[in-house]
Amino acid sequence: MTSPVQSESARLFDTRATTEVRGATGLTAAWDVDALATGAVAAFADSVVALLRAADVEASSSVDGPLVGAWFRQALRPVGWELPSPWDPIAGDYAAADGWIRLHTNAPRHRDAALRVLGVDPDREAVAARVATWRADELETAVVEAGGAAATMREPEAWIDHPQGSAARREPLVDRLHTVPARTHWHPDPARPLAGIRVLDLTRVIAGPVATRALAALGATVIRVDPPDWDEPAVVPEMTLGKLPVRLDARTPEGRERLGDLLAGADVLVHGYRRGALDTIGLGDDDRQDIRPGLVEVALTAYGWNGPWTGRRGFDSLVQMSSGIAARGMRLAGAERPVPLPVQALDHATGWLMAAAAIAGIRDRRRGGSGSRATLSLARTAAELLPAAPREDSAPEVAAGSTIRTPWGAAALLPFPVRIEGVDLRFDTGPAPLGSAPPSWPA
Repeated sequence: MTSPVQSESARLFDTRATTEVRGATGLTAAWDVDALATGAVAAFADSVVALLRAADVEASSSVDGPLVGAWFRQALRPVGWELPSPWDPIAGDYAAADGWIRLHTNAPRHRDAALRVLGVDPDREAVAARVATWRADELETAVVEAGGAAATMREPEAWIDHPQGSAARREPLVDRLHTVPARTHWHPDPARPLAGIRVLDLTRVIAGPVATRALAALGATVIRVDPPDWDEPAVVPEMTLGKLPVRLDARTPEGRERLGDLLAGADVLVHGYRRGALDTIGLGDDDRQDIRPGLVEVALTAYGWNGPWTGRRGFDSLVQMSSGIAARGMRLAGAERPVPLPVQALDHATGWLMAAAAIAGIRDRRRGGSGSRATLSLARTAAELLPAAPREDSAPEVAAGSTIRTPWGAAALLPFPVRIEGVDLRFDTGPAPLGSAPPSWPA
């Protein structure tokens, strides 16, 4: 049966939803994570098939549900070594005077903002004691205004009535618009459909990197750009698969010039900047099209592109709190604290949809169309989740995959969760530390 995500995406991407989903993910929760996850990955597969068919190459596709669940958990698994925790010691859910609030403090500047508002040292017990004296909404507002990231736990009904929840639900799941006319002589290789395509990745953490990782598996050359002071050691090994990681300081003239050069040579730009954020470094909407006419752009934000929270910082775990996901999980589980989804499903599902949007843009540009700009948000993806009855399922077994070498040690890489007839889905390069590649496109 075709999921709502898959059928809606097929309509938006002008494809025929043909991908077969085999098996379940094992991602059980108070929400139908299985349909969200397999639907998003199937939309990616459909977009590849549509690209090939537009080039007169027939293909069929299937999605392995258990592997989708495994990839949403962790696709690259260390052998004989461990990844650090993905969470800062202060990050997490706290009981406020009138409910629950989540503080997202993984980035040092976000942690500093929360601690500054609370007036405490970085000690979890001290933070908890001070949070308990605040009303959740008031603390959320104070932390956000101080430059931090936080979210009050809301009920699903409250989010639907909230100005931002209402605005996000009215947006398309994937909003695509065409930009300037474009011509290209590029033609997809049936075995490696994105070979010859250059992707500039300005995203971090999960959703955007999931998208560009999927494009790399199809043969695209992906350069990921990070600022000099950024690191995310818990996810770098998995999220740099198939990519060339570069460091640039776009706050300097030299860094801005180098970034502009990379953009000029790109076919696709994937970024997670809020509306207008790129203007400050000379890469506003019009600038990007001037630098690279016909650019295929895919942009992500947390809470949506319209509404009062358009510029608000956000992450998967925060959107789960805001949108009622954690509240319903808590209520159905009879738990005493918020119960989120078993994985960062909003991030992963949105990432696969972003990859599908990029492929649709590449297809449209090739067949004599134009460049395009697609926008997605975690909050809009959350609106695709349907309530589910509580059930207990164990994670299905999946094939062990192959062992690869990484700079951190050996790791097991699971088989790719998509099969497309005649397509070799693989990564040309393994994981690499941030900043390990030169800031230029390979010859």
